[in-house]
Amino acid sequence: PYTTLFRSVDLHVAAADLAAKTKEAAGLTKLNIDKMSTQWLQVIAEGWAAPLTGFMTELQMMSALHFNTIKTEDGGVSNMSVPIVLPCDAAEREAIQGKDITLVYEGKDMAILRAAEVFDAIKEERCARQFGITGDTGHPYIEKVYAYGDFLVGGEIECLNRIRWNDGLDEFRKTPSELQEEFKKLGADTVYAFQLRNPVHNGHALLMQDCYETLVAKGFKKPVLLLHPLGGYTKEDDVPLDVRIQQHKAVLAEKVLDPDRTVLAIWPSPMMYAGPTEVQWHCKGRANAGADYYIVGRDPAGMAHPTEDKDLYLHHHGKQVLQMAPGLDINIIPFRVAAYR
Repeated sequence: PYTTLFRSVDLHVAAADLAAKTKEAAGLTKLNIDKMSTQWLQVIAEGWAAPLTGFMTELQMMSALHFNTIKTEDGGVSNMSVPIVLPCDAAEREAIQGKDITLVYEGKDMAILRAAEVFDAIKEERCARQFGITGDTGHPYIEKVYAYGDFLVGGEIECLNRIRWNDGLDEFRKTPSELQEEFKKLGADTVYAFQLRNPVHNGHALLMQDCYETLVAKGFKKPVLLLHPLGGYTKEDDVPLDVRIQQHKAVLAEKVLDPDRTVLAIWPSPMMYAGPTEVQWHCKGRANAGADYYIVGRDPAGMAHPTEDKDLYLHHHGKQVLQMAPGLDINIIPFRVAAYR
């Protein structure tokens, strides 16, 4: 039977407490947040970033930037290679420092953030460590970092309600706990995950098919694939999420991938295009969903260099870094580039 080291983290307010928490939130100082920060709120609330229980404090962000880990309650470390942070400006800092505050998106109270810790965004240092480049380079996520205010807000969160986007795709946005139930229903004895931000092509399909055969050769009877396209922010020239989901559904309907041993779901994280740094986050999120194996191939989380005629990261570095990454409780399956000729 399927077993996992998975531990559920759910930061949504319990139904019995919702009325009181909603009333409390209405009376607190408000901080307006944008769509991408709301996507990060969803990531935290649903447990994808466990053991993180809120937006990072200054110490947690420095640990992530310098060591790619954060501390666990038992004194160990858990992989956390990217800052999961909430921006604000100087005026907002004065209004919220040290207080319990309410995070508001498009006029709706979304969550309570406790004892707001406001600290310097150290944009240049952050980008240098996270992306390997800094400044106004044309890199899509770096541009967003520099466009935000000069401060960050950390603190534990209590999410008032399940975040829904009402775009016709919410049925695919399954939490880690919900995915656990899906794996059990399919009779999985192990789970392997594949990260996608674009449509499935033949090379991807070959990797996933080969991974299945590898796991069967190890003695597993029912390996189940978590086909898990990224559903948060992506750059403008990436394929839109609704188109990707339709393509993934077609791949399953045509049995390029076996629907009887595949779970199609959306991962709510934004995309950062941070190469070897980010691939650790992609893997960690799937480990928090209960995946036992993670497939890594060519240039994960990479992109073309924004100002030079080359790729931003060396293609083989992602899988090499992932195999060395500290604090990841998951098995890595690296593959060479698959190509037809």
